[in-house]
Amino acid sequence: MLIKMPRRSSKLCRFLIALITSVIFLLILLDLWPAQNLIAIPNSPVRHRHPPLTCPESSLLDDILVVIRTGATEVLVKLPVHFRTVLKCVPDYVIYSDLEEDIEGHHMFDVLDQISDDYRTSAPEFWLYNKLRESGREGLDYQTSFGSGPAGALDNPGWKLDKWKFLPMLDRALQHRPNAKWFVFIEPDTYLIWQNMLEYLQRFDPDKPHYLGTGMYIGEVLFAHGGSGFMISNPAMKIVLKHWKKNKDWFDQYTAKEWAGDMVLGRAMTDAGIALSSASPHIQGNSFTKFDWTVDKLSKPVWCYAPLTFHHMTQPEFYTMWQFETEWLYYKKNTATLRFRDIFNSVIRPQLQSELSEWDNMATGTEYSDETFKKLSDEDRGAFSQTERMAQASFENCRAVWHAAEHDKENSIRSGWVMTRVLQSLEQMDQACHSLQGNAWAT
Repeated sequence: MLIKMPRRSSKLCRFLIALITSVIFLLILLDLWPAQNLIAIPNSPVRHRHPPLTCPESSLLDDILVVIRTGATEVLVKLPVHFRTVLKCVPDYVIYSDLEEDIEGHHMFDVLDQISDDYRTSAPEFWLYNKLRESGREGLDYQTSFGSGPAGALDNPGWKLDKWKFLPMLDRALQHRPNAKWFVFIEPDTYLIWQNMLEYLQRFDPDKPHYLGTGMYIGEVLFAHGGSGFMISNPAMKIVLKHWKKNKDWFDQYTAKEWAGDMVLGRAMTDAGIALSSASPHIQGNSFTKFDWTVDKLSKPVWCYAPLTFHHMTQPEFYTMWQFETEWLYYKKNTATLRFRDIFNSVIRPQLQSELSEWDNMATGTEYSDETFKKLSDEDRGAFSQTERMAQASFENCRAVWHAAEHDKENSIRSGWVMTRVLQSLEQMDQACHSLQGNAWAT
């Protein structure tokens, strides 16, 4: 018998990852949106199984171009879910790839077709691109598609080729919509909360140069993480592209020796005199199933603020978020800003229980099992109390060890939450929001 106990932790995220994954998988098996599993939005009226699609309203609707950067090795797996969810409400978007093709009636533009022949023949990562130009999608095999899962893989040659797309992507996007006020850049596994993006961008003057995203460093270069999503105003696009074209040979050499295209873009922005403005905590680098809901940095509790994106999202997670967001828009009628806590309270909290059978919550911490005990030295075994020595004998014993050590809970064939502690944590996080006076946007 195997029973695992957790380390002491105040973070709810470790408790939730496996539960959410299991629930989402169940939704898929039940045709995604069964009536008995509708999202429970607080204080909502009685609703139909499928509320009519309600898209957000904004004066910016016709002034934003959403740009999706993808590649042939991942596009069939990751992109189609966008057409069935978020992009239903986006008036204008364009998709750039390394292969010109149509996917479900949507055109993918080759964004690398203007890279110089010198680099297309000398840079090793272009072997995939050259193969695609020669043979099309038929030239791909399992090896060249390897690693196109939610988190990607360094072994996927498409990822190595990706670094060349960023600056040409900006150039093509500006040509596509020269008068757009804003350009929003995402990847196929980035979930864009469109209603919040519209509200967020209203806070900025689009006639000034803005480069917005979640900052990361490689060496001394600060840049907006591409997978999490980033936003650039029209003036900033023009400034950085002018700088790039003036120094194109230098940036080609720089790109050839570096590995991250979003870092190359960040370097171009810095050299052009455009500083990155942080969009944290609104832009997120993880899926909501791997999200730490308790983060509080510089007295800015994430719980209280409004999300713009989640990254590394699977198709089931897309559908779950889209169902929730569709209901939120329909019943809230654009009158309330969607916050992180609303997602937790409506999608996750209803699933929490004091006990679940045949479920492993994947937390990391102290493990109590016959196998683990055998590996311990006599001295280490002697350090365990009698209660701990019997922890693996039953679920009740496991719970007793938890109470004795005042620990939270974790990996087990039978798992659960101490709901009083969960509710107490939620109440404390809600109280922290009061000092923000209703402001959903960090500054």
